[in-house]
Amino acid sequence: MLYIKCPWCGSRDDSEFHYGGEAHIKRPFDADSLSDEEFSEYLFQKSNTKGLTLERWVHTSGCRRWFNVLRNTATNEIIEVYPIDKLPISKAGKEYYKSNWRRQSAAERLTTSQVEK
Repeated sequence: MLYIKCPWCGSRDDSEFHYGGEAHIKRPFDADSLSDEEFSEYLFQKSNTKGLTLERWVHTSGCRRWFNVLRNTATNEIIEVYPIDKLPISKAGKEYYKSNWRRQSAAERLTTSQVEK
């Protein structure tokens, strides 16, 4: 059985939660400026890693709030839980976030450059 620690409600059985996909995927502000290949990379490519991954979860049977989880998919060990609008603070979470291929994707570069303007 997997227990997830909701940042607001505490530890609960995983049946109270719903998986929401990969965390920290930035939607491009101007998707029209991406090529079809670049946009399909943003839309369809998933990391699907064995080991550490950053995920979004929602507490559907509780507070109904979204949050992020750093989880080892091989062991189901949850290393870190943090609010959806924050970045991971653990060493493993920071390393995974920085090394994720999405940080180098065209959609991510476009979004980052538009935010900096």
